[in-house]
Amino acid sequence: MSSSDEDEDLRQAIALSLQDQANGPGLTLKEAIELDSETEDEDEAVHTADDTHRGVHTMIANSPQHDVNVAIGDGAGKLTGSEGSNPTSSLSFLGIDRKRMEQERLARKRKVSISPPPPRKIPRTSPGASIQAPDRQLDSSKNPRPSIFPRGTVKKTWAFGCPRTSDDIKLEEVLQRQDLNLAVLSSFQWDVEWLLAKINTRSTHITLVMQAKDEATKQQYRRETASMPNLRLCFPSMEGQVNCMHSKLMLLSHPGYLRVAIPTANLVTYDWGESGDMENMVFLIDLPRLPNGQRTTREDLTFFGRELIYFLEAMGLERSIVDSVYNFDFTATKDIAFVHTVGGTHSGEGDPWRRTGYCGLGRAIGELRLNTSGPLHIDFVASSIGSLNMDFLAKLYLAAQGDDGYTEYQRQNPAAGKAKGKAGTAIVNNARSNHKKLEDEVRENFRVYFPTHDTVKSSKAGFAGTICFQSKWYNSPAFPRYAMRDCKSTRAGLLMHNKILYVRSKANTPAPQSTSHHIAWAYVGSANCSESAWGKLSKDRTLKSPKLNCRNWECGVIVPLREGESTTGQFDLRQFEGTVPVPMQFPGEPYGSRKPWFYSEQ
Repeated sequence: MSSSDEDEDLRQAIALSLQDQANGPGLTLKEAIELDSETEDEDEAVHTADDTHRGVHTMIANSPQHDVNVAIGDGAGKLTGSEGSNPTSSLSFLGIDRKRMEQERLARKRKVSISPPPPRKIPRTSPGASIQAPDRQLDSSKNPRPSIFPRGTVKKTWAFGCPRTSDDIKLEEVLQRQDLNLAVLSSFQWDVEWLLAKINTRSTHITLVMQAKDEATKQQYRRETASMPNLRLCFPSMEGQVNCMHSKLMLLSHPGYLRVAIPTANLVTYDWGESGDMENMVFLIDLPRLPNGQRTTREDLTFFGRELIYFLEAMGLERSIVDSVYNFDFTATKDIAFVHTVGGTHSGEGDPWRRTGYCGLGRAIGELRLNTSGPLHIDFVASSIGSLNMDFLAKLYLAAQGDDGYTEYQRQNPAAGKAKGKAGTAIVNNARSNHKKLEDEVRENFRVYFPTHDTVKSSKAGFAGTICFQSKWYNSPAFPRYAMRDCKSTRAGLLMHNKILYVRSKANTPAPQSTSHHIAWAYVGSANCSESAWGKLSKDRTLKSPKLNCRNWECGVIVPLREGESTTGQFDLRQFEGTVPVPMQFPGEPYGSRKPWFYSEQ
């Protein structure tokens, strides 16, 4: 057999195995989960992903070269074989077991006389696949099926062993592989082999948005996927202090609509319920394709649409894909907001710091007319906790009220206000006098849900590798222990990988634009309760103006309770049911003498 024949057989083996294989355990890409520190200049503490998960052990133990070592370095998971071995012949960076796939292909050929047709070849020099891609649509494009979620919805991820309800959804149901034209998928952890088995890789064009801190890692990933003509990779900037591409986002193009999905889950088996011990959430909305080749303009986009485009451009997604987003109708997103954290430093002309991180969260609340000066209840469900203190919680609290970060910036940098004369001085003095009231409200109303050690040990899994917290932070005198609540699922025994903010006004504090309805909204996305996820606003010493530093890439959606769903008078989290599921038992129990789950204890 010639070398070219061997290459073609390998390409067919990969494509066919990805299409046919069972949804067994696979190898995840192990990277840093959360990077956080108390100040910008301190060394960062790295939390690694779940190296002991049963899926990793199973694949390594069953691989032809089972003596594979896992090395964590430069924020990326790397596989290194023992001396004299060639790990890429069996296990790749992305978990694609090529040797096993070839063996499976040959076994299939022995069982049948005619092999399935090979994947259609696409020239590597062809332009990037567009979301519209009319010449690549399936026959179903002539009669596209109607969208399922035209107004948007939030679902729990399905969990094996738990009764199915209308509130949960499987990954297959999110992807809808039958007529999926193009999929843009971003994640922090990956089980690529498992994921691609759920997509028709011969007819769907796929872009994976992945973390790669250095050029060597990028090149390695490209080599691992070079034989897959329908697959491309995108690597958001990881320059400088950026250390975590943590966002989870899906753009799923179908003949009649574009599905935008924003999960809290990574693209691994256990986050999507297949191990039956972990749960997540996912927001979905189906945006109809504009008729007759019509396109919307940037000016006509909703706030959601503008911020989504901004984020896609910041990530460095192919221009053809970004441009094709304008082929869809964003009208249904007028009452929700896409929010993000773009990794890097944001300062200078145009005040870009206002647009992302917790500053962007506050700006989005104002855009949705949910801003208020009244007190709020905040319930934050998180799967990773950073080095928290009152200062950080106060900034998030102000952002939830609709503040873009400038209030605390002025208080901490008095010269910024005084430089604007008497009016600026008055603002600074007002910020100082209100700070004590702000701290009191935070202590009374801000709760962070994270599981105790006992809750994790008594769960179905018995450990929680991707639920991260460090004892040195919890034991810090500045840590807000008063805010911590035990996080227990309403589905007995499940642990959570959720990142959800439930925000609701207290009694008699309606939104400024309403006399009858009270503020109630939820954030669902990738951002955990840490400064790395939401950013830190400080003074640019050169420009003498605000500068926002963000270590992570994150994204999420703000979903308000719709007209008629909120109530007058004080209300609890039950009001969110029907709009955003509430997965945890509430009110959560204070820790008392119990301690949280620490990552090091696994």
